[in-house]
Amino acid sequence: MWVVATAGHVDHGKSTLVRALTGMEPDRWAEERRRGMTIDLGFAWTTLPSGGTVAFVDVPGHERFVPNMLAGVGPVPAALIVVAADEGWMPQSAEHLAALDALGVAYGLLVVTRADLADPEPAEARARAEVAATALGDVETVTVSAVTGAGLPRLRAALDRLAARLPAPDPTGPVRLWVDRSFTIRGSGTVVTGTLGAGRLRVGDELELAATGETVRVRGLQSLGVARPEVAAVARVAVNLRGTPRDRLARGDALLAPGRFRGTDLVDVRLTGDPAADLPATLTLHVGSAAVPAHVRPLGPDTVRLRLARPLPLLVGDRALLRDPGRRHVAGGVTVLDVAPPPLSRRGAAAARAAVLAVLDGRPDLAGELRRRHLIRAEDLIRMGVPVAGTPVAGDWLADPDHWARLGARLVEEVARHAREHPLEPGTPVETLRQRLGLPDRALVEALVRAPLRVHAGRVTAAARDSLPEPVARAVRRIRAEYGDRPFRAPEADRLADLGLGPREIGAAVRAGALLKLAENVVLLPDALDDAVRVLAGLPQPFTLSAARQALDTTRRVAVPLLELLDRRGATRRLPDDARVVVTAQP
Repeated sequence: MWVVATAGHVDHGKSTLVRALTGMEPDRWAEERRRGMTIDLGFAWTTLPSGGTVAFVDVPGHERFVPNMLAGVGPVPAALIVVAADEGWMPQSAEHLAALDALGVAYGLLVVTRADLADPEPAEARARAEVAATALGDVETVTVSAVTGAGLPRLRAALDRLAARLPAPDPTGPVRLWVDRSFTIRGSGTVVTGTLGAGRLRVGDELELAATGETVRVRGLQSLGVARPEVAAVARVAVNLRGTPRDRLARGDALLAPGRFRGTDLVDVRLTGDPAADLPATLTLHVGSAAVPAHVRPLGPDTVRLRLARPLPLLVGDRALLRDPGRRHVAGGVTVLDVAPPPLSRRGAAAARAAVLAVLDGRPDLAGELRRRHLIRAEDLIRMGVPVAGTPVAGDWLADPDHWARLGARLVEEVARHAREHPLEPGTPVETLRQRLGLPDRALVEALVRAPLRVHAGRVTAAARDSLPEPVARAVRRIRAEYGDRPFRAPEADRLADLGLGPREIGAAVRAGALLKLAENVVLLPDALDDAVRVLAGLPQPFTLSAARQALDTTRRVAVPLLELLDRRGATRRLPDDARVVVTAQP
């Protein structure tokens, strides 16, 4: 199926042409048929000579209903520009064409209608010149009379040729169905319609409501009036939603593939049309079937920041238009450059941002996004419309390679700095490093650690600490001098305090291998364990605690935790009667 929208001035025969091509009545309302004027969107379809199907979105031509026209044209890839031979180019012809150009519609046909009422050549010449100056370029032109049927076979053949030129849709793309109608069918519940531009819908699918983020389920699908188990883009589709009240959805809402979009009310865009500096402070952004007021902040000559009245599910590269409803003027088309722009809170930030935007073209660019954002989750990139490739540095975090290398160097510097400022601490807390490096996740700190650094117990430290602060090293030398010939005697707590060895200093000395801690305020020199095993191995086996204490020439305060440590290390084994034997004699 192909989907084509009509465009043109009021009463130039758009609906009459669709009716003649399809045999269907596109005007749905009795008021439309009574007045002979399209007010809202109409839909009809027909089979082309090739056997393919074309569906028409018939739009109103009156200037009062331009928002309705834009809701129909927004999601559609091609247009029929209709100009009446007896009236020629008119104001709404120009506004509709400006809207198509702003939206980047590049495929279409020019149809000169009512050729039975006037010479079509003047109208055709003017219209071709106007259309040629837009994204549509030099389009094929067909002259018809819907009343006599003249030219309709040529138009059907031209529609076939147009369909052959249309780019193939992406059947694997994420679903974003802009809602153009919402109604209730007795016994079925809420039904919404729209033009499916990419992806595939299936009965039973779960989708997200753009407005609220809540999950809904597809109860049934129809396309061209026929129930179908699935519908692939491009297609007109009606979606019956299970258990969803009608008031939850309206024109301008969207049904979304879960996890593939994020609502944003702040976007940076490139503008084609009026100079950015000449824009009024408030305009209406038209995208898909949505029309949302937007506050405009010019950044560069053709770049602006838009703050939207409500969030929309936009992607990098989306096309939209800005319109001044008061003047009934299309200010220009926009290409979305960034759906998650940084704040502009510092002096000069707007000018710097304009320089960044000046080199963006709206095409999703993973390397560029990483370079600008430094670190970002893969899920966030996907929701922005940026394809993700490569290996995350931690979890689902992706990093710019140069920035990641700089962070690694800074990590080494920060660990060294912390060691200098806090020499008695066992390394730098991971949370401290996260804050100093400005990282959003502790996992990123741990992923940056490379040898000789290591992560242990929530801290980053060198694999070994070779030196102690001089006051601690001096205190250890005093202990070695005083107790070197009595290796199993431990300084009392008051002596440790006199030497300046509190809990933190003792901890640093133990980590450095300068002292051996047996219990609170009970420390020995580090080679005491091996010496103790050799002494105990010379005792009659098994031996008691008292025999061990006497052989080691120490106190119970030292002997008890010393033997317990030897038990844990497997050098001694405790027997049921509390005696012990040496298991392994240390050399």
